[in-house]
Amino acid sequence: MDDGGPREGRARPVTRERGGPRESSNGGVMAGVLVVDDDPDVQFVVGLVLKRFGHDVVMAASGQAALEIAAREMPDAVILDWVMPGMAGPEVCRRLRAMPGGDRVAVMMLTVRVGEEDMEAAFRAGVDDYMMKPFGHEEFMARVESMLARVAQPGSGRDRRS
Repeated sequence: MDDGGPREGRARPVTRERGGPRESSNGGVMAGVLVVDDDPDVQFVVGLVLKRFGHDVVMAASGQAALEIAAREMPDAVILDWVMPGMAGPEVCRRLRAMPGGDRVAVMMLTVRVGEEDMEAAFRAGVDDYMMKPFGHEEFMARVESMLARVAQPGSGRDRRS
């Protein structure tokens, strides 16, 4: 029985077979989104919010798992926690950016870390946006949609369709 929550493991192929982000019926951009957080409650809530807007969602509970998923099928966007066992979010972002196609992925750091130094380190690692937990669902989705729209822009250097 599908409770409407995110799927574990691998979602339907989005980036390669469907050509990256596409327009949804509500005018937004539908995409394959990888949610990387070791807290199952955060995974569930973030997944529900993303699915409500029509996105395909894949979960990873660690940085290593996220990189393995991205190596098989590069997502359109990654929502990334900072504090996880084994590998911190900024390192995951650096490694993702070094992968083929990783420079075209929209990456948001979603974390409890509020320090200015943390934010600067995340942006230096290559994130596109930084949002603190707890978060408002509407602001979160506005930020995700904005990132995806920028990634999908022809001539942006990050055009998923090229």
